[in-house]
Amino acid sequence: MIEFKNVSKVYENGSIALDDVSLFIDKGEFVVVVGHSGAGKSTLFKLLTHEVVPDSGSVLVNDVDVTRIKTSKIPMLRRKLGVVFQDFRLLPNKTVFENIAFALEVIEEKPSVIKEKVEHVLELVGLEDKANDLPEDLSGGEQQRVAVARAIVNRPLVLIADEPTGNLDPNTSKDIVDLFKHINNFGTTVVMVTHNMDLVTYLNKRVIQLEGGRVKSDNLRGAEFNED
Repeated sequence: MIEFKNVSKVYENGSIALDDVSLFIDKGEFVVVVGHSGAGKSTLFKLLTHEVVPDSGSVLVNDVDVTRIKTSKIPMLRRKLGVVFQDFRLLPNKTVFENIAFALEVIEEKPSVIKEKVEHVLELVGLEDKANDLPEDLSGGEQQRVAVARAIVNRPLVLIADEPTGNLDPNTSKDIVDLFKHINNFGTTVVMVTHNMDLVTYLNKRVIQLEGGRVKSDNLRGAEFNED
């Protein structure tokens, strides 16, 4: 499903983001990526979405080498990836329904299909009664649920979450990762980047720990980890 083959990335300032990283994530897995600031977590994330390309090595998503695809194919790649960020990135002047629907409108989905899919994901994330609310009327946890709904409304193969609970309190954070587990149970591959080791312990899923741009450990469960 996802494979990094000897991937290295050095930024223009000389910062080594990834150094000969190889890893494989199977279809339907739930994987948590942890590491100190500068360990390479964000670069791993950006390589999957083709925001950056490696200096060497290759990144495969569903057997497609995303490091070498044509620019015209990038939107198609991103349709297969649901992405959730720490800062929600909701459109402030659109309702909850409209924010989620927008992900389908940009790919010119039929209005009847949009309505059906949006209503389905609203039910999945428990926000059926918030469809007509604006983001400013929601709590942080509810806004993140909208962001999750938007990420999965197109039924992606992979859900990628970059510090999705960074702005949330502990109880709400657990609610969000419980939602990720629920989505994972449907067969969606989930890759979550976090520095919150309480959540890592709570999840008890496969963990890849990065340090200095390398894989320090794999399948670590609940070990001590302190963010600098």
